[in-house]
This record gives sequence, C-alpha cells and structure tokens, in this order.
Amino acid sequence: MQHAISIIASSDVAQGTRQALHSAFACIGIATAPSPAAVIALFGAWDAEAAQLVRNAASSGVPVLAVCTAPPALSADSMWSVLEAGAADLLLADAPDSVALQAGARLERWQALDRLAASARVRDTLVGESPAWRALVRSVVEVAAFTESPVLVTGETGTGKDLIAQAIAHLGGGNGDITVLDCTTLSPELAGSELFGHERGAFTGAYSSRDGAFASANGGVLFLDEVGELPLPLQAQLLRVIQERQYKRVGSNDWHPASFRLVCATNRDLESEVQRGAFRADLYYRIAAWCCRTPPLRERPGDILPLVRHFLKQLGGGGHELDPAVRQYLLTRSYPGNVRDLRQTVARIWHRHTGPGPITIGDVPPEERRSGAPTWPDGRFADAIRHAVDMGIGLARIGQAASDMAIQLVLEQEGDNNQRAALRLGVTDRTLQLRRKARAGQAG
Repeated sequence: MQHAISIIASSDVAQGTRQALHSAFACIGIATAPSPAAVIALFGAWDAEAAQLVRNAASSGVPVLAVCTAPPALSADSMWSVLEAGAADLLLADAPDSVALQAGARLERWQALDRLAASARVRDTLVGESPAWRALVRSVVEVAAFTESPVLVTGETGTGKDLIAQAIAHLGGGNGDITVLDCTTLSPELAGSELFGHERGAFTGAYSSRDGAFASANGGVLFLDEVGELPLPLQAQLLRVIQERQYKRVGSNDWHPASFRLVCATNRDLESEVQRGAFRADLYYRIAAWCCRTPPLRERPGDILPLVRHFLKQLGGGGHELDPAVRQYLLTRSYPGNVRDLRQTVARIWHRHTGPGPITIGDVPPEERRSGAPTWPDGRFADAIRHAVDMGIGLARIGQAASDMAIQLVLEQEGDNNQRAALRLGVTDRTLQLRRKARAGQAG
C-alpha cells in the first residue's frame, strides 16, 4: 500500500496523539508528503477551529478524512456537520493502529476511484470538470466497479444518461457489451417478443424463433431507456426476470437464465409516478438500488467550454481556437436541450467554418446571432453571491474567494500556462505568479 498523506490537527490535539498516528500510518506504508493525495484532519472538540481546519483542507481539492480524537464529546449532529464542512468521511479514534487501518482502507478505495475516474476511457465518455459533474462521475465509477447493483439514472433530456450506461458497461465486471431497449417504442402487442424473444409459430408472423433483449444482454448490461414510459401491464412482466434472472420466451414453457447488469434511465420523477399509481412500487425498488442524477447544463456552466472542445475534436476541428465573441456566445446562450443542444450548436458553427485560423463570430448562423451585449453579472453569479451572504460570509472573503476561483479555473483551462492565464485574467505574469505563491502559502 503506497499513499501520500498530510496530517493536520487542531490545537486541542496532543502532540503525543499526533506522533502516535504518524507512527501507525508509517507502519502500514502510508507516508506524509508535501503534495498529498489525501489529508488527515485531527480534532478533539468540534468547534469553530476544527470546522475551519476541515474547510481549509477541503478547499485544496484532495479528499479529507476527519478523525475525532475525543469521540465521547462528538454528537450525532456534529458528525453531520463534519461532512458539511467538506470531509469525505469521519473516523472516531479509539486506538492509533485501528485508525490507521480504517484510514488505509478508505485511501485504497479513493485511490482506485481516482484512477478509474481519470482513465482516458471515462474522461473521453463523461466529459466535464465541474464539481457537480466530477462528483457524479465518481459515484458512477463506484457503483460500476465495486457493486453489481441495478442503477437508475434520472435527469432531463439531453443530459447524458446514455453515456452513464455506457460507462457502467465498460467499468463493470461483465463482457462490456450493452443492449439498449428504448421503452418508448414498445407496443403491448410485441413487447413480450422484444423483451423475452419468441418461439417459431408463437403468434401469426412468427416464422422463426428469435432472441429478445434479455437474451442479448446476457453477460453484459441491459439498458432500459425511458423506463418511465412503460405501461403498467409491461411493468408487471419485468418483475420476475429482474428479481430471479430467468425468463420464458413467448410460446415456450422453458425457463432460460439471464445474467445481466440492469441500468434504467428516465426523465420522469418515478417516486411521484409511484405515488399517483402510474409506476409500480415493486418495480421501482427493483431498478433503483442505486440512483444517480445527471445535472442539466445550466447547473454545470463551467463544463461548456470543455464540452465545446470535445465536440470540435469529434467533428475534426480539435486544433481550432474560438474567438472571444464566439466563446462568449457559447457561454451565455441558453441550452434547453442541455448537452445534446450544445453539441448541435457547435456542429452548426463548425460546419459553417472554412479554412485555417480560429472559429469567428461570422461562423455563428445568422438566425442564432444575439443582439446587444450579454448580461453580466447574470443570475448564476447572483445566486452564488446570495448563497455566500446567507452563510454569513463577509465581503472581503467573498472577493478573495472569487479571485482565487477565477485563477484556479483559468489555469486549469490553460494547462497551467501562467502567461496565457494572465492574459485571460487581464493581469501581468508577475501579478499572477505572486497570487499563486500567496495561495500556496495559505494552503500550506
């Protein structure tokens, strides 16, 4: 086991306790390092100092494992507050060796999740860097690689629910194949054949036997797209095969085994559908062992430009830059169709572009060109500031956080190139270097 961690502590944690934990971690191969993969935050009482300790550690972007060295003093409500401050998990210290072993197991899992989430296959399928999207990706990686649970993917149209199913098929323990069944196309008359297959002569027109979706998905993933559209009689037919993993072909008396990973997707609120009797509760609880929601594009605006670059690469324009006006247009346009809408927009612009050089404002189709300057600050910015004010955060800290976040995001977009980032931010190279050094000093 090889992990690099940093151990930080509140002032109420005795030096002897810190040293004992350092020794326990070292004994199982976990070493401290200046650039850690995780932070161990020690505290005795959960007070303002401890909360700030965890928040500061979480702001660095690495997972924080909080350890309470005085468990009797920690209430259940305080435990939840530790997670709300940014900790990935909380351990109650009983003995250094026990804490080290528990922490080591969590670090092992987090490292595996990070490795899979950062793999080229996952990043090329699930594109985005926003916190909401990366949290979803980690959840998908975890359920795909470490469980065999059925997964229900919810979200608005065009948010990438089918891509989630593809990622689960790739990361799961099956053969990697995915069988897609669009539930909106199932008619009551032919649904049995589509789902279970049929024998020759089972009904008029059945001139030969055929496999259904469950047979095709054997050993892989069965993706029931828009499962919320299934009428109640068809929902009832799915119960046995999902629960017992066996089915009968139409016209046959023989049971056939089916080994598959079930992934369902819907843009409906199935819990509400269950309440009003439009979706069977027993089917819902069979398909929703693990739920994840794909956020709409308006909740992940920071992913617009990475997605644009991804789509341009797919279309053959990966080497082309965007003029500032085009970038501004793409960032401020609304996308009622979400990521699918964005891709179509990028395709329309790209297919109008000719020759070398950047994509220019003239490449935007005339019917889509905006009149007047875009409004900024916009509603999303106002919502973020309102949230900070509601939390009691002062003006100086809001301004500092906005500046730090702008620097972090632009550096990520520019591949950590200080000169290009400074140009985008409207400051000198020297100013940006000093700001980065100051931030690094605060983090340390």
